Amino acid sequence: MKKTIFALVALAAFLATPLLAQTPTKIGYTDVDVILSRLPDAKKIQNELEVTRAQFEKTIQEKIKEFQEKLDRYQKNAQNMNEVLRADSERELQNLQRSIEDLQTSSQQSLFQKQQSLLTPVLDKISNAIQEIGKEQGYLYIINSDTGQNANPVLLYVGSEEYNVTDLVLTKLGVDPKAAAQTTTPAGNTP
Repeated sequence: MKKTIFALVALAAFLATPLLAQTPTKIGYTDVDVILSRLPDAKKIQNELEVTRAQFEKTIQEKIKEFQEKLDRYQKNAQNMNEVLRADSERELQNLQRSIEDLQTSSQQSLFQKQQSLLTPVLDKISNAIQEIGKEQGYLYIINSDTGQNANPVLLYVGSEEYNVTDLVLTKLGVDPKAAAQTTTPAGNTP
C-alpha cells in the first residue's frame, strides 16, 4: 500500500513538473517617474518646493546685499581707517561671507529634506498601488523601467508594451492616464 501511494505521488509530481514549466512567468514594468509626474500630488509638491526655494533665495539675496553694502563701505573708507577699525571691518566681512555660505548649505539641505518628506507618502502610495496591481493581475515581478535622464533603469529591454502596467497603476491611484498624459510636463521635470 505504501509503495502504491509513493508511486502515485511520484507520478503526480512527474506529471506536474512539465505543466509548471510551461506556465509563463508574467513580468510587468512601469516608470515610477512617469506615474509621479502625472499625479496631482506631484504638482502640489512642486509648487510647495518652489515657494520654499523662493523664500530661501530671498533670504540669501538679502544677506548678499548686506555683504555688498558693507564691502562697498569698507572699500571706500579703508584708507582712512585705523588698523583696529580695518581689522574689525575685515573680520565682519569674513563672518558675513561665511554666514552666507552656511545659509546656502543649510537651505539646500532643508529643501532636500522637505522634498523627501513630501515625496515619501506619495511614493509609498505608488508602491502600494503597484503591489496591488501585481497581485490582481498575477504578475510575478513588476520592474521600474525609469527612463529619466539621470536614471539607471532596471529594465534594459522591452519586447512588448502589453506588460506595461503604468496606466493600471495610475487608474488604481484615481488618475485618468490619457488625460494626465496630455497635461504632463516631460519626465525630466518631475519634483
